Amino acid sequence: MHVVLVLDHAHVNGGQAKVALDSALGLRRRGYRVTVFAAVGPVDPRLAESGARVVCLGQDDIASTTNKLAFAVQAVWNTRAAARLAAELTLCDPRDTLVHVHAFAKALSPSIGTAIRRSGLPCLYTMHEFFLVCPNGGFYEYPADRICHRTPMSAACLTTNCDARSYPRKLMRVVRHLGLEHVAGLPDLFRHVVTISALQERVIAPLLPPRTVFHRIDNPISVERHPLEREGREDFLFVGRLSTEKGAPIFAEAARRAGLRPVFVGDGPAADDLRARYPEAVLLGWKDGPAVQALMRRARALVFPSIWYEGQPLTVYEALASGCPVIVSDACAGREAVEDGENGFWFRSGDPDALAAHLSRLSDDGLAARMAERAYERYWAAPLTVDGHLDRLEQVYGLVLREARPLPRAVEPPALRGAAPAGS
Repeated sequence: MHVVLVLDHAHVNGGQAKVALDSALGLRRRGYRVTVFAAVGPVDPRLAESGARVVCLGQDDIASTTNKLAFAVQAVWNTRAAARLAAELTLCDPRDTLVHVHAFAKALSPSIGTAIRRSGLPCLYTMHEFFLVCPNGGFYEYPADRICHRTPMSAACLTTNCDARSYPRKLMRVVRHLGLEHVAGLPDLFRHVVTISALQERVIAPLLPPRTVFHRIDNPISVERHPLEREGREDFLFVGRLSTEKGAPIFAEAARRAGLRPVFVGDGPAADDLRARYPEAVLLGWKDGPAVQALMRRARALVFPSIWYEGQPLTVYEALASGCPVIVSDACAGREAVEDGENGFWFRSGDPDALAAHLSRLSDDGLAARMAERAYERYWAAPLTVDGHLDRLEQVYGLVLREARPLPRAVEPPALRGAAPAGS
């Protein structure tokens, strides 16, 4: 099988690209032919080492562009990406090629849909976020700091400024979404959609065509197994972007009410405000993966107070794998990894008092130790490994290809046609 992986970035710059590129490398190890088609470089050197074919357009994203107007045109409809992908797909053997799209909203644009449709190749889409159905990609109203329950592209949606930066940028995204729906036809093109949480599927299912087939494939978690550390667990830890939608201020306030010191790993727009309002907080900045996991192994609990849906927050699973209980907001998909009262707690989203109550409860050493053991044992009983992810991918790829290329029915020999069944 030849798998064409389509994504915005040819290097790891976040969870989407990491999952896509890790799967590319894993598929190569299993003997698949792999093409990675991306807009933005640099190219991860591991791809060339693996033998994967890489097509990188060398384009900008919003972070690297020096011409905002030109990038706005590219983001709405990337003509070059559509033409180059179309040319690439004409080189593929239609008998054994499948196109798997991971990301388009940061650079490639919906224009890729025209190339995929014209190729006639079987395809599927992984819903890492919500751009396939929501113009701002998150069902989140950033100025109001709350989940958005409006119907995408309705009058209520169009007149609401939900963008993190400005209403004009929201309107640009609306124009892009019109192209996504009515020119590229992406919701209809992607009959097969991979989801990464049950919450995500519940949110998007009513907004996609009834013929859509959903496949649940958990993202792989890159965690090395260490013995469970039972002593010295003190800190309550936050890991991620320091922002309102991630709930960082809620954790800081809850820790103060519980009389505890919050520890933050990460950075973001809320960092300066946290330093000013909560001088007792410890802000460690960003750490690499091994350093974060070492902190988790010594933490009393990870606090994941996100007030928006999330997709499948990998930080929650990394904590559980490290034997670190998780206190999670009940509004986000992270709750699916936590059995309330067993390996962590749920708390009412946005409520610092509810979170403070759980922080105080986990100050009990015996309870914290029991939850740490349950977190560790439950995760490692069914770990989210790369091999498990690849096994599930292979199952879905096979199903998609069989649907697109059904095996011909066996033809009975002439002598048997019309013969009575044996034993009649």
